[in-house]
Amino acid sequence: MDNISTATGSLGFSLPTPVYLMGALLFSLVGFAAYRYGAKTGRPHSKWLGVALMLYPYVVPATWLMYVVGAGLCAALYWFRD
Repeated sequence: MDNISTATGSLGFSLPTPVYLMGALLFSLVGFAAYRYGAKTGRPHSKWLGVALMLYPYVVPATWLMYVVGAGLCAALYWFRD
């Protein structure tokens, strides 16, 4: 295990924490459900917010920022419900 941390540290990479991985999984599952619901019912807001929820964890580097953005997108999903 020490070899992995040494190798990633020397290359400038850092492994995500379990909290980050669980948040990414949670928001991606919510996004997938919203996308399926929006595509099936023809609601573009739900569909595109679902796509955003599925993809944004790949570009947000900080755990706290991922949770803030995810909560905001979930709130927007709730706000634009019909």
